[in-house]
Amino acid sequence: MGRVTGRRQTGRGRARRAAVSVLGGAAVLVSLLAPAGRDAVPVADTAPAFPAVNYAVAVDESASLTADDMKAEKAAAARIALGDVSSDSHVTVYGFAAAESADQRAVDPVCPRTALDAAGRETIDACVGKLRGRKKDEGTGTDFPSAIRQGVHDLTDGTDPSQPRVLFLLTDGKLDVTGSPAYGDPAHRTAEGESQLKQELANAASHGVQIWPLGFGADPDKDQLDRMAAGGYQKGCVALPSAAPKAHKVSGAKDIGSTLEEIFAAAHCLRHEQGPSKRPPATLRIGISPLATVGSIVVDKGDPAVEITYYDPRGNKVPTHGTYEKSTFELAGGSGTVEALKVVDPLPGTWKVKAEAPEGHRSLPVAVSVLWQGELRGALTADPPSPQAGEKVTVAMRLQTREGYQIKDPRDYAGLRVAGRLTGEGVGPQTLNLTDDGTGADRTAGDGFFTGTVEIPGSARGTLKVSATLTASGLKADTRDLGIDVAPGPPPVTAPLDLPAADVHPGATVTGTLDVHNSSSTAHTLHLSVADVRAGLLSVSPATVTLAPGESGTRKVSVEVAPAGVFGDRLGDGLSLAATVKVTDATDGNRALTATPLSLRVTPAPGIWDQYWWAFLIAVLVLVALVVVTAAWVRLRRRRRDPYGLKLRLVAEDGDVLGEHKAGHGSKKQWYEFAVAEAHRSPRLEKRPHGPYAVRRNPEGGAVLRKQGGRMPLRAGSRVQLTDRLYLELGEDPHPGGTPRTPTAVPAPGDGDGGNSAYGDYL
Repeated sequence: MGRVTGRRQTGRGRARRAAVSVLGGAAVLVSLLAPAGRDAVPVADTAPAFPAVNYAVAVDESASLTADDMKAEKAAAARIALGDVSSDSHVTVYGFAAAESADQRAVDPVCPRTALDAAGRETIDACVGKLRGRKKDEGTGTDFPSAIRQGVHDLTDGTDPSQPRVLFLLTDGKLDVTGSPAYGDPAHRTAEGESQLKQELANAASHGVQIWPLGFGADPDKDQLDRMAAGGYQKGCVALPSAAPKAHKVSGAKDIGSTLEEIFAAAHCLRHEQGPSKRPPATLRIGISPLATVGSIVVDKGDPAVEITYYDPRGNKVPTHGTYEKSTFELAGGSGTVEALKVVDPLPGTWKVKAEAPEGHRSLPVAVSVLWQGELRGALTADPPSPQAGEKVTVAMRLQTREGYQIKDPRDYAGLRVAGRLTGEGVGPQTLNLTDDGTGADRTAGDGFFTGTVEIPGSARGTLKVSATLTASGLKADTRDLGIDVAPGPPPVTAPLDLPAADVHPGATVTGTLDVHNSSSTAHTLHLSVADVRAGLLSVSPATVTLAPGESGTRKVSVEVAPAGVFGDRLGDGLSLAATVKVTDATDGNRALTATPLSLRVTPAPGIWDQYWWAFLIAVLVLVALVVVTAAWVRLRRRRRDPYGLKLRLVAEDGDVLGEHKAGHGSKKQWYEFAVAEAHRSPRLEKRPHGPYAVRRNPEGGAVLRKQGGRMPLRAGSRVQLTDRLYLELGEDPHPGGTPRTPTAVPAPGDGDGGNSAYGDYL
């Protein structure tokens, strides 16, 4: 260990900053753990959503830690402060090093055990002002026995023994009491330190205090960290290996976030999901399980200037304080580098975290993660439901959310254990091994069905009980019991039910087949019902079936899904609905005949486009075709009317051709306008806009002349009078606009707009 050296004063300064960061993080924790209010207005504290945890944070202030180590400790303290999701936890924060003279002490109490209610928040915040840095002569060794002794005292003095006790020890894992007179002669101080450490670890174990060491620096003493983790109380919040204390180490700030949250989640029986990291501006996505009942979205901003906005899976911007829809929100640490949004009853799905920052504050990445606790329930079935003695029974536990929806993502229940037992008259307690690994009676691995088999002993009588308990870290345990009636012989009525799994929409109906057989000489009435699902989501029809004596046959059974309004905002993009359809024989003492699992994937009803996209597509294609045909027809019509190339001859009354003029392209409506220039001296035809005469091609052949008094058709070789002595003659058309047709009767010149002639449509 480093002794009193030239860099020791620098180490004390870093220690002071580390202690400040611890309390700053604890102050942030107070805000997070406080019950959510409405619209940022403080409200009264409410009952915690989950049992509280008493924890202490001990921060190593010894000289052996570098500046980077202290920086990492600061980040760790902030993460610890932000992680808890209970509103009734307690926290103690203190620094420690070593007492190297009679007037020194190894531990610096910073914040005594504080209830994290509204008043406690103010107390924690005030702790920051009490921090002080150790001077050169105040001792900078590493006294683990004193640090653990202080933590055990803080966590046990006047506390509820039923609440978990957790000590987070942030250190480089190197014991150094060589400068501490309390440990005896200098030559034996290290050995005495090891001996007292062993005693304090045993004391922690006897008082139910878990120790979770987190080692910093390039070369932490991993063996020492492991010994301290193993020396404290070993039973975690649940009886699972993942909840047993373990030592971890980080190499620097880049590893602190995910490592610390994994430790904190394991110690508090929380689930931890690590999300992405990006530089702002960016939108990061993180999923929240349908099992979650309370959680914290933790955002490591890197820079306090980064602003965070939260959006739920439906795209709604949620408040940072108060209530929205069915969820309540409370933000902590908004002004620091790490903040967390605690959400009670969060909407499951993919949440969006939008990070924005001004120029000059965008160099550090923003990381997001989720810590959550939840509830997991199970639906227990047996096949056959009323077995005979000596018969094998398949027992299945189907996992469900607290609202009765099916769970199929194995990540939501990773580490789950299902412990089962069979008890009853004539049966010694038998253990049931229920697994979801796809072996034995379990059909498919990872589908949320934990299955096993048990043989009913020949001595079994009456009603037996099957019990199964779900245990998982971060998930509230659930125990289910199922009664099994031992049949004295073959039942008089059998009624296996076949219901298919299906993808459906709200309001849909799923139809199955009930095969019935009544071997008795009396009529039997069967009752059908839906179980293991929230009331109102499913209904079965018919509710009763009456069998005549000796009747065998099939009956149709329908299960109807509730309307969309019953599902509310939980429907989202779809959910898996799980239920059990039961058939009992009311005539035979409500004997269970069938318990058939039913799995339905319910998705929102498609919109008009989703239902009739093909009709919309056909309509669009027809419309496009009409547009194309119309455009082609217009182009063809224009081309067939275009007067370009028509030979217009000016003819004297004696038949002499005075000149020939070739028409150009028409302008408005394809009319080529012209006039007779110098009609009495040197007559000729000239193009003239708004001239008194105009021609355009006639699709039927020839042309149409427009002049004062009306329009008239022109055929090749025919003449029309323009003035008293001048006539217009149409020459042979070298580029006919269409196939010439035999002309019908032509109206006399000056006859209006063509009358009822065949040319009328073109004139």
